[in-house]
Amino acid sequence: MKNKELTAILSALGAVFFWSFSFVWFKIAFIAYKPITVVIFRLAISAVLITFIALLLKRLQKPAKADYKLFFFMSFFEPFLYFLGESYGLKYVSSTVAAVIVATIPLFTPIAAWYFHKEKIKVMNIAGLLLSFAGVGLVVLNGNFRFDASPLGVSLEFMAVISAIAYSIILKNLAARYNTLTIIAYQNIIGVMLFLPIWLLIDVKDFMQTPFHPQAFRAIILLAVFSSTFAFVFFTQSVRQLGVTRSNTFVNLIPVFVAILSFFILKDELGLQKIIGILVVVSGLFLSQLKRRESNGRRKAIEVHRK
Repeated sequence: MKNKELTAILSALGAVFFWSFSFVWFKIAFIAYKPITVVIFRLAISAVLITFIALLLKRLQKPAKADYKLFFFMSFFEPFLYFLGESYGLKYVSSTVAAVIVATIPLFTPIAAWYFHKEKIKVMNIAGLLLSFAGVGLVVLNGNFRFDASPLGVSLEFMAVISAIAYSIILKNLAARYNTLTIIAYQNIIGVMLFLPIWLLIDVKDFMQTPFHPQAFRAIILLAVFSSTFAFVFFTQSVRQLGVTRSNTFVNLIPVFVAILSFFILKDELGLQKIIGILVVVSGLFLSQLKRRESNGRRKAIEVHRK
């Protein structure tokens, strides 16, 4: 395995780890604040942070006019639609149920990546995805293999899934021409602009009347710094090298991380069934990352853009 590929895999793992924490942080933030308030502050803090870093490092690029639509639609799908689905969905379903629904992203991504980017769907990749998803089922289902959840919450989380797939497809187009800091900065700035009218319409009054809650606001800051900044930086770096399908495969690890984090932080039970499920998920991930040697002319990775 080449160093670049190893770095991309570690980047994907870093993104998934921080996204896994977001399911816990969202629940804590909801103690005091409503979903749109949590999301808009999360994005605003992240936008300021990432823009400052990009300007400091002189890495903020100006988008070409031809790419304005791509930046808008990328931001429309994620963070806008994705966070609407994820945040409101978490009001009706548990963190673990939300995590397993998000874990279905890799099952649908190969079809979209094949259609839009002509990425090959390999038998080993599909086998690994299915094995990994079976492991996810062991992690999130109870001892009687029952899945009880709110239909509304499930529907909202699946809206997030569809949005994440669309985001990944557009992201790959932009990742070939713009650096990571530029993409994340504009993504979050546009996201704030999309959420602002909704926040002013439905949540601002409640926010003004809510006493400052240190623990809940700390969770928002953690979401902004780690889940909306570092996680997206890592994921964008991964997509450059691994492509959409292989990068999204790591999303299968989210329910596993959530189960482990819940065990240590929330003191949830981690029984034999979940432990077996975790091992199956990891095995499926390794299987899905296997690939045969490709002919010399086919081994082109997307070059990480202009320095």
